[in-house]
Amino acid sequence: MVCGAPMAIGDNGRMTSPALSGVPQQEASARCPCLSGSSYGECCAPYHRAVAVAPTAERLMRSRYAAFVTGDAGYLIDTWHSTTRPSSFELDPFHRYFRLDILTTTRGGMLDTKGTVEFRAFLRVDGEVDEQHEVSRFVKESGRWWYLGQD
Repeated sequence: MVCGAPMAIGDNGRMTSPALSGVPQQEASARCPCLSGSSYGECCAPYHRAVAVAPTAERLMRSRYAAFVTGDAGYLIDTWHSTTRPSSFELDPFHRYFRLDILTTTRGGMLDTKGTVEFRAFLRVDGEVDEQHEVSRFVKESGRWWYLGQD
C-alpha cells in the first residue's frame, strides 16, 4: 500500500498521522461512527487514544471501521498484526464511510484467541454509494486482539 501521509510517534507512544483534510473529527459526545449506539467517547475513542484495548474481535473491527471514518491511519497500522501489516498505508481522502453492518461474528470473544467478523461497510466515492464486504480475521496474542486480514 502506498503511503502519502507522513507517520510519526504521538505522545501516547503509538503511530499517528495528521488528520485527513475534510475528514470530520469526532466529538466525544457524538454518536460513535461504528454505530454501536454509544457515544464516541464511551465507545471507540479510548481505543483510538490508546488508553484501552478492544476486548473482542468485533470491538476491534468496529474501532477499525471508526478509524476509517475519522481518518486515523495510525490506529489502523497499530492494530494490524505484524505478520500481515503493510510497510506503508494511506487512507483515500475521497472515501467517506457512513454505515457499518455486522453480518456475523464467529468466536472472537474475551476467552477466544481467534475470530472472524463478516461485515458490510458503506461509503461514498465521487458522490456514488459503494460498499465493501469482508470477512476479517483476528488473532488474540498477549491479551490483545490484532487484525490479520480478510478471507
